[in-house]
Amino acid sequence: MKQTLSTLIILSILFFSCSKQEKALHEYVNPFIGTGGHGHTYPGASAPFGGVQLSPDTRLEGWDGCGGYHYSDSVIYGFSHTHLSGTGIPDYADFLFMPATGKPKFDNGYKTSPDQGYASRFSHSNEKAIAGYYQVFLSDYNINVELTSTTRAGFHKYSFDNPEDAYIIIDLEHRDELLDYKLEVVDNKTVQGMRISKSWAVEQYAFFYAELSEAAEEFIYNQDSTKLIMKFSPKKEILVKTGISAVSTEGAKKNLHAEIPDWDFEVVKTQTQMAWDKELAKIEVETVNDIDKEIFYTALYHTYLNPNTFQDVDGQYRGTDLKVHGANGFNNYTIFSLWDTYRGAHPLYTITQQERTKDFINTFLNHYKNGGKLPMWELSGNYTYCMVGYHSVPVIVDAYQKGLTDFDTELALEAMIKTATADELGKQHYIQKGYMASDEEHESVSKNLEYAYDDWCIAQFAKALGNTEVYEEYTQRAQNYKNIFEPTSEFMRAKRNQQFTEPFNPTEVNFNFTEANSWQYSFYVPQDISGLIKLYGGQEKFEEKLDLLFSTTNETSGREQVDITGLVGQYAHGNEPSHHMTYLYNFIGKPWKTQERVRQMLDEMYTNQPDGLIGNEDCGQMSAWYVLSAIGFYPVTPGSTDYIIGSPKVKSANVNLENGKTFFITVNNQSKDNIYVKSMYLNGQPYNKSFISHTEIMKGGELIFEMSAEPNTKWEHEIPATSIEDQLITAVPYVEAESQVFFDSLKVELKNIDSNANIYFTLDGSTPTAQSDSYSDPIILNKTATIKMLAIVEGQTPSKEAVSKFIKVDSKRTVTYKNKYNTQYAGGGENGLIDYIRGGDDFRTGAWQGWQGQDVELVIDLNVEQNIKTISAGFLQDIKSWIWMPKKVTYSVSNDGKNFKEVATITGKTDDHEEGVVLDNYTAKVNTKAKYVKVQIESYGEVQEWHLGAGGQSWVFVDEVVVE
Repeated sequence: MKQTLSTLIILSILFFSCSKQEKALHEYVNPFIGTGGHGHTYPGASAPFGGVQLSPDTRLEGWDGCGGYHYSDSVIYGFSHTHLSGTGIPDYADFLFMPATGKPKFDNGYKTSPDQGYASRFSHSNEKAIAGYYQVFLSDYNINVELTSTTRAGFHKYSFDNPEDAYIIIDLEHRDELLDYKLEVVDNKTVQGMRISKSWAVEQYAFFYAELSEAAEEFIYNQDSTKLIMKFSPKKEILVKTGISAVSTEGAKKNLHAEIPDWDFEVVKTQTQMAWDKELAKIEVETVNDIDKEIFYTALYHTYLNPNTFQDVDGQYRGTDLKVHGANGFNNYTIFSLWDTYRGAHPLYTITQQERTKDFINTFLNHYKNGGKLPMWELSGNYTYCMVGYHSVPVIVDAYQKGLTDFDTELALEAMIKTATADELGKQHYIQKGYMASDEEHESVSKNLEYAYDDWCIAQFAKALGNTEVYEEYTQRAQNYKNIFEPTSEFMRAKRNQQFTEPFNPTEVNFNFTEANSWQYSFYVPQDISGLIKLYGGQEKFEEKLDLLFSTTNETSGREQVDITGLVGQYAHGNEPSHHMTYLYNFIGKPWKTQERVRQMLDEMYTNQPDGLIGNEDCGQMSAWYVLSAIGFYPVTPGSTDYIIGSPKVKSANVNLENGKTFFITVNNQSKDNIYVKSMYLNGQPYNKSFISHTEIMKGGELIFEMSAEPNTKWEHEIPATSIEDQLITAVPYVEAESQVFFDSLKVELKNIDSNANIYFTLDGSTPTAQSDSYSDPIILNKTATIKMLAIVEGQTPSKEAVSKFIKVDSKRTVTYKNKYNTQYAGGGENGLIDYIRGGDDFRTGAWQGWQGQDVELVIDLNVEQNIKTISAGFLQDIKSWIWMPKKVTYSVSNDGKNFKEVATITGKTDDHEEGVVLDNYTAKVNTKAKYVKVQIESYGEVQEWHLGAGGQSWVFVDEVVVE
């Protein structure tokens, strides 16, 4: 019976292949794409949206080891059952199995050599991967390994050239920190176990149940029973099948028996590849050459690896309260890299994976019911709080606007509001002020912009549900992007004390942005592109700014950010904040410029080589951009039903919809040179829009592109737009002044991005109103003061109250440095250590000055000789960020600035292993008289072996130095 089933499946695959095309679609998938460079993908076997990712592990740590495998490696440590696809932080790699021969070894050989452990060398010439299947030859043992998987189970096939002394090791210690574990021998052909581990997910539950095709002769545990060696009598072939669960070993057993009931490896492999063919066939493309087809179907494959099924065959799953629940009427999933995937991957799913999209939304709502909030970046039931925004909101709203409404909409709105108003991640500052100040929240510019977009999505959802009150409130919040736009430089910028921070360089990568700089966030207002164009001064100036984005220097400054790759000017295709920008020319009636840039990215940023992804895959987003752009369009604003037209790279695409209809895309005159759209036809009629609606696609029909080597600058067409037309707000006024701290007097100017705004202010601490003093001329301050401001434009909602504080100091002190602080951590500039503004408990908010890998020496000139009673310096320790208290601080004084006398030395008293943020003052009573004070700081030095950053250089962070 099994042989007959196997034969039927193989024949069906052959029939499908012959009737449709020369090769089955899964054969065009090259899982090695993205395993080199910084793609962070894995080459192993997984079913579509599968909960098991059975893949080799060649790298145990480091940024390029996030997926467990890197193409540049030559040693395999084993084959684990869970992997992340293209993330920027490592986790998973649960339940490593490794076959070997010879004397059993528990050590993996990582810190010595493969000869000293169970790892083995391998060669890419003896390695193969296609969708649903992976094979490699372990050269140290002469073992051929083949892997396949189902949704919840993995299947290993080990073929031994020299089967004497064969064994298999199961290693629960592999990669992540173990919090709890169990490894049990059920009988001589069955093993089960569990591990609770800590990494990115701080409490991840995983269970397995494994069956062997051959009985083991002996089982040997290591000392603490975290590893198990299973020894066998000589066998040419051993099969292992393993069920995985996040619920229990019993759940893992049920999963295994339901999905791999028998021992026919080829049947399971073929079934999984048929599942891939079914999913990949949802977009059938013809391309200019097979390389383009390989790139396309690998990209589509990557988008279908995540999210992962996260429930057992009986419907049980582990929720965000880390308790076990039962899925009722939906399938539960995990791995929601929403900062990335809301942009393109989830909109793609609304076309090709509508039923799964409903499951994703219901998973979100169960996250809320079980854990109290919608996910940001959910991993195995854990809220990781990674990245920024509340981007489960646009996924829900985008689906709803496109007709996928089969979920509890009132619960969804409740969850959105609770998530958007939670007292976390700067949201309360954003609500109260209309923006986040950089000294109150790190990555304030990015958070401000992304919150505003998410708020627009909430407003659209509330409007659709008839909730006028919520619609009006969140439409106003959606305009908060205006409060961080600096009109002179025309960039989105960080603010502190109502002042735009200085110095400013738009290429600088710093902690005001999320994996980006001002160039890469100043075009992020997808909800109100018309309003953004207006801020830039109209379409012509907006076009000039966009042109400059792509043509300016491709060098960034400031903090090194490995995610920023694929630079064309300051456009960074290797990271998600840039992904919509090539399409913005359509919004100003210049679609041919979009076509040029889109085709450039399609041609230059994707290849069929291991380093064929220009940046992290990020759970499908990098590939989703390719898939959508290659067939001709991209969703600039999820939550809108419009897709913006680009420059298709395929010759044709048949989008086979779940409603039974097909949307045909035909591209005439497709070639490398014909990158411009000459004209378009929809269902035989001229189509004069540079966008297409989701509704048109779901109807089925045919869209024809006529391509040309020359841009059609005369094409009269309807352009896309997103705009906020009602509930308009007045932007918060801002301040221009030389500094926040002054000595004699200070000129302060009050400004607004809207020239029609009237600004009212007070200096007496009262709340400003339209009856307060109206600003006309600069304010001259002669003493410490607090300015409260309000801006009003007729017909608009008045601005939020803005408060700006200025401090007058008596003596004109200055600081000189022997070694300059890192420009990323300038702490307010040259006098930042004596500006009477103390740094808080987050070194990223800009008040601290930081040095790495060096001791620090600075001299404070008190301006006049004076009596000094105490000298104190403030320090911060945050060891997860490589910041330690100094080993020693020495204070010296002088009257001439040349000859110094030591007056105090203080040694550190904070434990260098103490985690979390620690603030401490190194204070000395000196009772002396001097004009100059020298501060010498001996840093912690090289990071010690016990720390993850062992061998690196530590940081020292200082603020404030107080001399009294």
